[in-house]
Amino acid sequence: MVSTPAVVIAAPASGSGKTTVATGLIGALRRAGHRVAPFKVGPDYIDPGYHGLAAARPGRNLDPVLVGADRVVPLYRYGSEGCDLAVVEGVMGLFDGRIDEHSTEPIAEGSTAQIAAMLGAPVILVVDARGHSQSLAALLHGFATYDSGIRLGGVILNRVGSERHEQVLRAACARVGLPVLGALPRLAELSVPSRHLGLIPAVEHGTAAQAAVDAMTDLVAAHVDLRAVAALAEASVRGESWDPAAEVTAEEAGPVVAIAGGPAFTFGYAEHRELLAAAGAQVCVFDPLRDELPSGTAGLVVPGGFPEEHAAELAANTGLLAAIAEQAGHGLPIHAECAGLLYLTRTLDGHRMAGVIDADAEFGPRLTLGYRDAVALTDSPLWNAGERVRGHEFHRTRLTTPGSATAAWAWRSPSGETVREGAAVHRVHASYLHTHPAGNPAAIGRFVSAAADFARTHAPA
Repeated sequence: MVSTPAVVIAAPASGSGKTTVATGLIGALRRAGHRVAPFKVGPDYIDPGYHGLAAARPGRNLDPVLVGADRVVPLYRYGSEGCDLAVVEGVMGLFDGRIDEHSTEPIAEGSTAQIAAMLGAPVILVVDARGHSQSLAALLHGFATYDSGIRLGGVILNRVGSERHEQVLRAACARVGLPVLGALPRLAELSVPSRHLGLIPAVEHGTAAQAAVDAMTDLVAAHVDLRAVAALAEASVRGESWDPAAEVTAEEAGPVVAIAGGPAFTFGYAEHRELLAAAGAQVCVFDPLRDELPSGTAGLVVPGGFPEEHAAELAANTGLLAAIAEQAGHGLPIHAECAGLLYLTRTLDGHRMAGVIDADAEFGPRLTLGYRDAVALTDSPLWNAGERVRGHEFHRTRLTTPGSATAAWAWRSPSGETVREGAAVHRVHASYLHTHPAGNPAAIGRFVSAAADFARTHAPA
């Protein structure tokens, strides 16, 4: 099976403009007639939303930490089916990944470099040109020679100050034999509004997000050699495509699994819905800001997002909050991650929530961020006690006055302390920990099975 050729968009460091370049490149290549598959390295939920707008197909993640290294290539094949080109946006700097002081590997787990090596794809390095002159040659030489398994195919200069500045930088790139594929001028109007966890999600930003994507597309189309980028694309992956139907056993009952969506709950992986459907669920997305619980709901998924930005509106939908609390008491299987955990507490920043979890929540003073190696502390609709899972935390809220509910997870902090986190009560599993369904398909199968059981035992007489 021929693999879809790809380019990997990387940078020396965060803040170099990877998202602007990658999103604009996806849009410009699509406008030029390519069918582009968009990917993001790592666990990020926000950038893929902009990629999806640019490509007119779901943005997907490639994260070996969360799904396992053996699933990266199958997920790449799956996500690029029907496309003639893929654009993979990296994470942080090219060689940045999961921090492991004991590792002797030159390439960090979960890094952009690891994904480029797995795909056999060339790297295009996006350089923030501000403050750079002839010494750029030395920086590029270091990135080009640090690891022989990574091939730099070219450079895109970003935020170039003038024609003279561009000439100097092009000469520096030529000294180390790297072609300049584009030079983007400094344009402040391309700034996309952000908040404490990064860019505002495209779903929340609405028409302004599409306008931002269009502006990125116009910028890249005008200043990047698209033919050279397309000619550079390559991938040498082997193996079968990921198949959600092969990962789970389908329930014949077809239980309704409701997924919270809308502006408050935007963090989700495309593979989640696909696995739920493959397991036999009737997936129904609803907006907790204004909707009721879908009729016949037998399982509820409340994903991540920004409920703290919409707390008053969420609190105003009292009928939905009461219905969720009532059904949770009856044993409705509920899977809640991060924002979902907050939504199930008693209050969020003083606004009344569902009250399923005996705790209050508030916006906190600092960001909690990082991968976790967690163990399930109790049986739930998704996990068996003792199961080990890799997840990711990314939040600036915290729980206060927690009650006596059993913690969902335990893990070791970087300092070696035991952390107990989340809550498991009734048939609810709620936690700050984000997991990737493609890395844990058995959990999705169990959840749909639990929903089918709930539907059978609570069917109208």
